[in-house]
Amino acid sequence: MPALRTSKKISRKTKPRSAAAKSVKKAARKSARQADRNDRDRLAERKEALSAATPYLALVRAPSVPQNVAPLADAFSVATYNVHRWAGLNGARAPDAARAGYVISELDADIIALQEVLRPFDGDDPLERLAEALHLHVAFVATRVHRRGEIGNAILSRWPINNVFSLDLSFSRVERRSALAAQFQAGDQPLSIVATHLALVDRTRRRQVESILDHPQLQGPVVLLGDMNAWRNCKATRTLESEMVGGEELTWPRTFPAARPVLALDRVYARGASVERLDAHGSEAAKRASDHLPVIAGLRIGQI
Repeated sequence: MPALRTSKKISRKTKPRSAAAKSVKKAARKSARQADRNDRDRLAERKEALSAATPYLALVRAPSVPQNVAPLADAFSVATYNVHRWAGLNGARAPDAARAGYVISELDADIIALQEVLRPFDGDDPLERLAEALHLHVAFVATRVHRRGEIGNAILSRWPINNVFSLDLSFSRVERRSALAAQFQAGDQPLSIVATHLALVDRTRRRQVESILDHPQLQGPVVLLGDMNAWRNCKATRTLESEMVGGEELTWPRTFPAARPVLALDRVYARGASVERLDAHGSEAAKRASDHLPVIAGLRIGQI
């Protein structure tokens, strides 16, 4: 007689959780929610305090491994670049600071002014990371506080910054604007580099230009770099060309929009120095990294 095979069904019964275990888990969830609320409240308080203080100098930093460069002489190169909060073709939802950083490395300029720089409240700071990777000194002024972080102007430099300060150019209730001024030693005289992003409104832009040109700390050679929003000839641009170009008519390179430039928004002005070379940097990477192309210029101090 064949042996009978029997199967035994084994059931595993889970023990019901005790009331104490449920209470502990509920308390942990409640504590986590409260911690999140506390973090949000602290961030909101910080944003409110920072917004009330704008513009403010938020960062001045030397690279941990500085470049071995010759002292700043009469001839040097500068560039200006609106990085559009690091948002290129991906848009604001997927910013890519590394892509703009690659464009900045392509420029290989001695001093670079950046506009619309975003420094997030959380995570790594792309501006500091970029400056460290390129072994550059960096300064940053926050113009306004965005929901994602600080937005403002920055200056990157091969040379140490002797002095740095911000200028409040918010002459309109609608737009928060500022300038960042960094001063260097060029031989036996100081050199001032001013990075800015001017207003959209003509009248406000004119006041901003006058405020920069009349600033008592900006003595000696001065170079003004930035997004001037000069989409047409106006009093602000005429003043700049009279005071910082010597009345000479210049053909400004078109920089906006980057994919097919039509407007010459990004410019380089100099007082006490001459602009010997002026070009838009239209590499394939630059066309994808921001909505503006950078402008690069060669300057010589002491020639007007």
